[in-house]
Amino acid sequence: MRIAVPREIKNNENRVALTPAGAKEFVKNGHEVFIQRSAGEGSGFSDAAYQYAGAEILPTIEATYETGEMIMKVKEPIAPEYDLIREDQLIFTYFHFASHEPLTKAMINSKAVCLAYETVEKQDRSLPLLVPMSEVAGRMAVQKGANYLEKPLGGRGILLGGVPGTLPAKVLILGGGIVGTQAAWMAAGLGADVTIMDVSLPRMRYLSDVMPKNVKTMMSNEYNIRNFLPSVDLIIGAVLIPGAKAPHLITKDMLREMVPGTVLVDVAVDQGGCIETCQPTTHENPTYTIEGVLHYCVANMPGAVPYTSTLALTNATLPYALELARTGWQEACIRFPELKSGLNIIRGDVVYEAVANTFDLPYVPVSYYLNHIS
Repeated sequence: MRIAVPREIKNNENRVALTPAGAKEFVKNGHEVFIQRSAGEGSGFSDAAYQYAGAEILPTIEATYETGEMIMKVKEPIAPEYDLIREDQLIFTYFHFASHEPLTKAMINSKAVCLAYETVEKQDRSLPLLVPMSEVAGRMAVQKGANYLEKPLGGRGILLGGVPGTLPAKVLILGGGIVGTQAAWMAAGLGADVTIMDVSLPRMRYLSDVMPKNVKTMMSNEYNIRNFLPSVDLIIGAVLIPGAKAPHLITKDMLREMVPGTVLVDVAVDQGGCIETCQPTTHENPTYTIEGVLHYCVANMPGAVPYTSTLALTNATLPYALELARTGWQEACIRFPELKSGLNIIRGDVVYEAVANTFDLPYVPVSYYLNHIS
């Protein structure tokens, strides 16, 4: 198979979908790899490194899309890429369709096969291709939150861990999954007073057992959230419903209950955000303020640490990508049920129910394609 990796063109997205080591594995297995010129430079991987691994360098994004049977990316295609995607081409990337209707309709019109990293789901409900970036984003959320709590950047002027004789900052984390857990570890390590809210008692029992003493758990509901808001300094939104829009746990009217200079970091922004006032921002212009509350809603947070992120992502995606290349997407999705759940759009049909429901689109069960079309 011909695997092609375009350079990411989303604002300040420096990651790349494949490392030179990953390219070498494809070549060893008899596949052809094509990398757009300078696609890996933002992550610290030179064109020469890819060529040494056996990949061919292509001069333009147009040539890259034209050549590849499978396109591997990090972020969803953006408008300039829509017309480059062709029928039956396999696109393997993060899509987050439920938060972006124009992208969804563009991929329907392209009649490509869209396999989304974020909905690849194992039988135990874990999300193996979302986990590495969730780990990065959860840890970064605390770094960024601590930074923006500084007065010159718009925050209250609070040191996250405090010092002897002063209280540490209060951190509220909405969601006890991978992002929330990683954020809690980081915030606790810096000495903050941390509370995780979740709706799962078994998950909260687990977190209570493994977290340090400065991390507490509480049932997530509107009453508890509202009671917390007047005293909290940093809120991290870490709620995920695979393939669907995140629920709004903090509404616009709740902002008035917070002290001016409170910082909100919504890691769920890719799925529409769990804070109603969340709007996607970029690393170039990462924040805005509403009702005196500073919002940090960068949609590609791990792109700020591209070397770490690219290595972590390739470690997770490469085994699946090799199987897709070896057997084709249909056979691979039959052999690996978690890949089957990653299929969102096939040849113009929406085959992921949560996406169809979000935009009131016709839904076609993915089994139709795996059982009836060769």
